[in-house]
Amino acid sequence: MSTQSANPCELTSHPKTPTLKSKILVVGAGGIGCEILKNLCVSGFQDIEVIDLDTIDVSNLNRQFLFRKEHVGKSKAVVARESIISFNSNVNIKAYHDSIFNQEYGVNFFKRFDLVLNALDNRAARNHVNRMCLAADIPLVESGTAGYSGQVELIKKGVTQCYECQPKPQQRSYPGCTIRNTPSEPVHCIVWAKHLFNQLFGEEDPDQDVSPDTEDPEVKKDGAFSETESGDVKRKSTRQWAQEVDYDPEKLFNKFFRDDINYLLSMENLWKTRTPPVPLSWEKALNREPKISQVDSSKSLDMQVLSISKYTQMFASTVNILKKEVADKKYLMWDKDDTPAMDFVTACANIRAFIFSISQKSKFAIKSIAGNIIPAIATANALIAGVAVLYAFRVLRNEFENCPTIYLRQKSVYSKVLLASDNGLQKPNPNCYVCSSKPIVNVFVNVNKMLVNEFETEILKNTLNMVAPDAILDGKGVVVISSEEGETEINSNKKLCEVGIVDGSILKVDDFLQNYELTINISHYEAKEKDDPAFKFVANPDDLKAKQSDGIKNGVTATKNNSPNQQVHKDNDDLVICTTDDDFGASSSKKRKLNPIEEDDDLIMLDEQLE
Repeated sequence: MSTQSANPCELTSHPKTPTLKSKILVVGAGGIGCEILKNLCVSGFQDIEVIDLDTIDVSNLNRQFLFRKEHVGKSKAVVARESIISFNSNVNIKAYHDSIFNQEYGVNFFKRFDLVLNALDNRAARNHVNRMCLAADIPLVESGTAGYSGQVELIKKGVTQCYECQPKPQQRSYPGCTIRNTPSEPVHCIVWAKHLFNQLFGEEDPDQDVSPDTEDPEVKKDGAFSETESGDVKRKSTRQWAQEVDYDPEKLFNKFFRDDINYLLSMENLWKTRTPPVPLSWEKALNREPKISQVDSSKSLDMQVLSISKYTQMFASTVNILKKEVADKKYLMWDKDDTPAMDFVTACANIRAFIFSISQKSKFAIKSIAGNIIPAIATANALIAGVAVLYAFRVLRNEFENCPTIYLRQKSVYSKVLLASDNGLQKPNPNCYVCSSKPIVNVFVNVNKMLVNEFETEILKNTLNMVAPDAILDGKGVVVISSEEGETEINSNKKLCEVGIVDGSILKVDDFLQNYELTINISHYEAKEKDDPAFKFVANPDDLKAKQSDGIKNGVTATKNNSPNQQVHKDNDDLVICTTDDDFGASSSKKRKLNPIEEDDDLIMLDEQLE
């Protein structure tokens, strides 16, 4: 059989199989993930790592065959590893019970692998892995199912389109006034609860305000309003008010479920044709036990609707947990697989539903709605996972042309085709914000020492010749440096790590005055000797040219603001390595001579040309 098979679903033979020693990362250990791990193992792959934040639920057991009843409540990644080893002890498999968004899993983590296989169920995580693989220049096989449908797609930088090249259908949205004022369905309460999570612990978004629409701004008895020097009444943000009351669960509860509801009742026109809500205080909620126990010991608690008293206790316990978590980070990201976050939304959604006389839902049902989950079909998962691992062989042999996007369709009288493919690879979208050909610079810096304002001055302005840079932490949308005066001043004297810039972070930097955009890959680097440079970077010289008249000429930077300690060395035709003194921004005429970068055993360069 020819290795250049015309049939994209036909396994090709090969005289040698060096691919089996390749290092593979599987992201997700759910329905598709279990199938992929099994396929990799029985195919002979020997070096596998798997990461998943989720724990095993009873509802998983009908299709995630690596798990048994005794595994319920345990880590999916860890149990999947144990199950794989039980029938193939020769495989080297490492498990991470963690979120792929965590800082440890940056670009440098992904660069350890030859191939990444996605088995995820949410768009945010897919976007993140897509960007990490592009930055690390590692091929990604993206897969997913929705009921009887499915898809497998190869993503390779410069060869195919990326996951974000084409706009995805917008998820269903609901009018803000319905969410804030007049919910009538369980989903309205669930969306409100997710908005509340973000207002209290996540990234605040004015479009996700959970407070009732304000008819009379002078009605303010809950402490959520303040008066300016000019006498104007200004609403505090939900986060500001929550911090002032130290996230006290009772005060939060009374604000959202009693005071805000009373305010809604004062807007009489809302309730002329609707059933009015009933305010609920903290004390009444805690004492509101059902006459007959609602708990069914034969069912998992996640599958049951609990009492309002128990949801109130759940609200209090999750607020205390999330309060501690957000204290260590700038913000939290809601994840259906994060237990405190999911419990918070479950409690808030059901309490609000009770107040508005809306039917309440189990945690399992709310998780499906909040996570936009479509029930999975075991056969669909198996088919898609099989194609994904088939593509793993082809990708590792660089047979990209034999990896068109594969679609799984539900077979019917109208469609006799089960698997269909695109005609050839889908080329990258030249206008894609994520993968279009923007210059890339690899910066090596001590993220635990350098301050944000030093990074802006020494690297962005003095070294890269930017005039008014804006820097966004990619994948999180956090603006860490802004050309708008005062917008990010609070970050200036913080260390890079304190604003989320850590080893493996990616910065999207834009200088609108010069129409100049860069992607900066950050690697943590520590100077070992006193005279070692404070930072280093590697890039193509052409990428560093300013869009104005002055730029890099013959490997030497010519800028209006050259600092005396800056040096640029042109080692070869492709790379420019820049250094500066280790006192970050100190004015010094002392020059440092750069040691050849390849002689530094402790510095791992991101650019393949150095390897």
